[in-house]
Amino acid sequence: MNGLSNAKMDLCYEALNGSCGKYARPYGVHVLMLIAMMLTTIVTVIGNLLVIISIGHFKQLHTATNQLIFSLALCDFLLGLFVMPLSAVRSMQGCWYFGDSLCKLHTCVDMTLSTASIFHLVSVSAERCCAVCGPLTYHYRFSFPKVLLMISISWLIPAIFAYMTTYFELNLHGNRDFYETHVRCVGGCHVFFTHGPAVVSCLVSFCIPGLIIIGIYSRIYMVARKQARSISLQLNQLRRVYPLKGLQCRAQKATITIAIVVGVFLVCWTPFFLCNVTNPFIGYTTPPMLIDALVWFGYINSTLNPFIYAFMHAWFRKAVRIIVTGEIFQNNSSRKQLDL
Repeated sequence: MNGLSNAKMDLCYEALNGSCGKYARPYGVHVLMLIAMMLTTIVTVIGNLLVIISIGHFKQLHTATNQLIFSLALCDFLLGLFVMPLSAVRSMQGCWYFGDSLCKLHTCVDMTLSTASIFHLVSVSAERCCAVCGPLTYHYRFSFPKVLLMISISWLIPAIFAYMTTYFELNLHGNRDFYETHVRCVGGCHVFFTHGPAVVSCLVSFCIPGLIIIGIYSRIYMVARKQARSISLQLNQLRRVYPLKGLQCRAQKATITIAIVVGVFLVCWTPFFLCNVTNPFIGYTTPPMLIDALVWFGYINSTLNPFIYAFMHAWFRKAVRIIVTGEIFQNNSSRKQLDL
């Protein structure tokens, strides 16, 4: 990641002074990394594209929850399409060959999409809380205009934060001299944070939204337990009210799915954010290869989300079957009934 390692590596630009050093790996490891990154990128793009097409095409899926899932899938799709390929080139050799302007753009888009993912999960968690804790008033309290507002916030705040951090270089505040002396080099694209900005970035992008999500799902869990006890005491009465019971069953199933999505997100991104926030306080001694590995471990969250939907929802499997077999091009295919 910095010029201190150049003595042990080949250089990105042999003819230039101050060049960054290349990563030195055995050829077999290099090939395995290339295959793994290519598969991750391809599966991320295709998987999330199927979610986008499914929710966008079938009218039965145009619900409040699915609009949020659609926006989340779009976020993951863009990450796989525009961010992962260039990140793969950088991770393979530790070099950036695309210039400083594209480096800043890539970093800004990467931060925006990564932060937008967890902001979307906060919105989805809030929607689930309304559905489970107040099912009778859900459609009045959670209208499509409110969904649009939540989606807008989930995109806008991360974009502003990433733009300010990248283009105004707020990530270097307080220790720019160290970056210029020990980190900056020709052929590098380093996501570098000084002490204060590292803490702020972790709080804004991960800690505060993560705590909100945990708090919301704790509330959902307590309400769900209370509802379960009430249902067991009034089972005969509830059997006469099938629509309400069906709504509760669907809400519980969707809540379980989204809870898994949130759990996978936390598992995938926690190591990176812990590493990123502690690195300035340990003298930036974290190996660059480890940081790259943790970034890709976070990216895998975007790869796994469609598979979570596929395993948990029959509608996704049926929608994918219709798309893959070409039935989607038939007349009125958007009105096909899926198994919800």
